[in-house]
Amino acid sequence: STQQLTIQPIGLKVDNKKITMEVDEKITNAEIEDLNSDGFPEVLVYTTSAGSGSYGNVIGYSVNNGKSMSSIAFPNIADNPKANKGYMGHDEFAIVENTLVQRFKIYNEGDTNAKPTGKTRQIQYKLKDGEASRKFVVDKILEF
Repeated sequence: STQQLTIQPIGLKVDNKKITMEVDEKITNAEIEDLNSDGFPEVLVYTTSAGSGSYGNVIGYSVNNGKSMSSIAFPNIADNPKANKGYMGHDEFAIVENTLVQRFKIYNEGDTNAKPTGKTRQIQYKLKDGEASRKFVVDKILEF
């Protein structure tokens, strides 16, 4: 189930080397958007793990002042108690108005993996500068 993911930058001033990596998850979609309004787009690749949970992940790259690209850190939902309560995967990702959005159904106690009975949780992430590279930070958590 391993796939090879290649991202080929074009037009950067210093480093246009393609980035190639092995991905153990299924690639479900990709989007390009200038999330931090710096004039250079970010590349986001959405993946889903194998198995009944279909846990989602984001592989992201950001351009550094038009010179090179570096990876974007995406937080593990297990590390956020407000976000992970009732979480059992089946994620959907999309860019909405310069914000990365993650949505999933909430599982209540006793729900089977195939039949969540809870609401839908939406986590909105903003792209922020970190110490060594950019990272996604939870901005809002909504339920509906």
